[in-house]
Parts: sequence; structure tokens; C-alpha cells
Amino acid sequence: MIELLAPAGDLERLKIAFLYGADAVYIGGRDFSLRANALNFSLEDICEAVKIAHKINKKVYVTVNIVFHNKDINGLLKYLQKLDDIGIDAIIFSDMIVLEYAKKLKVKYELHLSTQASTLNYKAVEYYKKEGVNRIVLAREASREDIKIIKEKTGIELECFVHGAMCTSISGRCVLSNYVTNRDSNRGGCAQVCRFLFNSPLCKEKFTIMPKDLNMVKQVEDMIGIGVNSFKVEGRMRSIYYIATVIYVYRNIIDKIKQHNLTDAYIRYYVDILNRVANRDSISQFYLSLPGSEGQYFLGRDEITNKDFLGVVLDYNELDKIATIEQRNYFKKGDIVEFFGPQKEEMTYKVDKIWNEENEEIEVANHPQMIVKLKVMEKLSKGDMMRIKVFDKQSYL
Repeated sequence: MIELLAPAGDLERLKIAFLYGADAVYIGGRDFSLRANALNFSLEDICEAVKIAHKINKKVYVTVNIVFHNKDINGLLKYLQKLDDIGIDAIIFSDMIVLEYAKKLKVKYELHLSTQASTLNYKAVEYYKKEGVNRIVLAREASREDIKIIKEKTGIELECFVHGAMCTSISGRCVLSNYVTNRDSNRGGCAQVCRFLFNSPLCKEKFTIMPKDLNMVKQVEDMIGIGVNSFKVEGRMRSIYYIATVIYVYRNIIDKIKQHNLTDAYIRYYVDILNRVANRDSISQFYLSLPGSEGQYFLGRDEITNKDFLGVVLDYNELDKIATIEQRNYFKKGDIVEFFGPQKEEMTYKVDKIWNEENEEIEVANHPQMIVKLKVMEKLSKGDMMRIKVFDKQSYL
């Protein structure tokens, strides 16, 4: 089984993740979940998410992955039972109290051990497997050799992060946020202190202790070969454009591997697309070797937010060749843009005419989320994305 697993911070992002090729999503409930600053899902939302997923033969995993203090245990048993009644496919947990309660309830959903458990050796995996865990989400610090040995020794399902932000600590076991801001990162309140700018008498410039992002596009084929089952993208608080772009790329990578036609040229193109969508450098981190200075931001970190995401297609009239677009960033007549989507290769388009909702011709689309219309001869579909054309795919191939 090869699974592409996407984050979803709300129902809109869940639908986008599935549309762009995710096989499963992981979501956080409003209780017992890291990422407390995300909108997260009510029980009613989780129920709706499961209905959407199961209708198209996809899966929903719910995170119950905080580090539990005594007061956090109240309501846990009831919550786990409600998740079972709803019919979710798995929970992702790190604290053994969750495992104990789930076994006590004899829940039907699977038990996936979170990366927060920092699992890096096969003996620990053997123990968790014996206790009824179905899948291990390995620590982000797992090397290729670690993964290979764990798979060979245990045969258990393995899930690995392949894209997104890294933690300066070991798989999220950080106390800096708590110390500096009184927000507990291990109970969902991470303030991302590692990204703060610090002063030091030893350094003229301000510095950070922030690692670069994770990007495993070049390693996916090898990971499949050594037995990784689920390829996980980080980012429950990311935008629909980020989710669409990253899932689109990894879906294409996995499918091309299956079809035996993934080339170095495609990889170079996809790496450039991914680096731009996140505005941060990314590397394979621990997979091939311990990262050195190349895996870390120290000085001069520059994250300029681009405005590549121009709009999302709401409708396409095949008879009139008119696309209805919800605008997300400024664009104007004469701009060279690009459409892409789950069923569409990247398509270059020159903005010739723009109409507003009253069918009046306008020069620019400059109001956030305004509805505009474009004449596009090539068919588009609802959910396709429009962005600034930065890279010419053909020049890579």
C-alpha cells in the first residue's frame, strides 16, 4: 500500500486535499490535538469529513496527540468513543493513556503512533506492535538505515513525513515555547520560538535556530523501495493553494514512479515549484545523513511572501468557454498566468479580457476574493488553481 497523506485544517482544505490526489487526510479535533491555533474540527465537522471521505473511498485520521497532563485526561474516554461512533479510520496518538483507553473501548478504528513518540528503533516498534498499534509515524530524525531496519525487523506499516516544516527539537519535544511565551508546544500551543530573531554579544547580526524545511521529492522512490507505506505532508494551518500545490506535486511523483517514467527533469521542476510555494529553502534533512550547516538557517533568512496564487476556478461554461474565478491576488490584462488542477497539466494563459460579476469589462482584478470571468478556450474544472507563471515546465523537459 502506498498512501499520500495530507493535512486539513478545515473542511475546505480537506476537500481540496482529496480533489488534488490525497488518499487520506489527518485532522485535529478541538480537544486533545496539537496545533491549537488551527480552526480544527468540531465533532459535527469530523462526522461530515468522514462522510465526504468514505463516499469517495478515502480515509480520515484524527490527531489525539498532545502530551497529557492530569487535567487533560477528563473527557478523553468519552471523546474516543464518539470518534468510534462517527466511524473515523484511525487516531494518531503519542501518550500511552490514549492507547490504554482505546483498547479498553475496543474501538474499530486503527491506532497510529504519532511522530511525537520519537520512534527511531525497531525494539520500540516491536513493543508498540505487541500493544496493538497498527502504524508507526516515525520520528522526523529517522535515517534511511533506521527506516529500512525497522521495516525488515517488524513489518509494520510505516508513515514518514516527506514535506513541510521541521522542528528544531526532536520531533516536537520542545520546551522553548513554554519557557519564552508560556505556550506549551506539547499541548498544541507552539509559538515557533525557533523562528524568532535573537541577539548575541558574539554575533553582530541577529540569528535564528531554525531548521530548513523538509523536501523528499528526490527520495520518494527510494522510500517506497525500503517499505514506507504512507507519505505525510505537514501543514494543517496552510492555505488551500499550498495544499493543492504540494499534494499535486507528490501525487504526480508517486504516479510517475508507479508508471516507471519519473525523470530527473521532472524532479528539478517539482523541487522549484515546491520551494516557491513555501518561500523557504528545503532539503532531505536526516534521511541520507545528519544535516550540517546546510540544513539550518542562521543569518540572513529572507522569507518574502509571494503573491503567486491568483485565483481558484468556481465554474467553467463549456459552451461559452467562460471560466468563473474567485480572485485571491492582484492580476491584470496582459498578465501571463498558469492554470493547474487535479486532472490538468500546467497550462499557460494570457489574460486578454476580464469581466466582473455584472459582465462589465475591467482592466484589473484587485479586490480580494472578487468574482471575475475570463474566456479560456481550454477546458477548466471547478477547483483548478490560477497562479503567476514563474517556471516554464517545457524548459525543464
